[in-house]
Amino acid sequence: MAKLSTEELLDQFKELTLLELSEFVKAFEETFEVTAAAPVAVAVAGAPAAEAAEEQDEFDVVLESAGDKKIQVIKVVREVVSGLGLKEAKDLVESAPKAILEKVSKEAAEAAKEKLEGAGAKIVIK
Repeated sequence: MAKLSTEELLDQFKELTLLELSEFVKAFEETFEVTAAAPVAVAVAGAPAAEAAEEQDEFDVVLESAGDKKIQVIKVVREVVSGLGLKEAKDLVESAPKAILEKVSKEAAEAAKEKLEGAGAKIVIK
């Protein structure tokens, strides 16, 4: 039997169904007394994270620090976060890093970030 190159082997694996590939992996593990569990788990765990990043439509605006102009940042926090009194806004700014807005649209997150950075705050959108 002729020796297959890596590319040829991969082409052969691409033609297999998932069930056939699973059976092959089991046979390979038994024949060579190895396990492929860890690499497979890493590959599977990485796929949903990539999908989640592409489909993200809700963002959190996190205040990392108020910077030098704390009073200005407190005023802007009161504008951005509805219903906050002066004390609540001050407590929020002083407890940085802290999420200011949660699960907002990208546009709202960008607008809040722009306003807060304009006042001197350091902001991260997650």
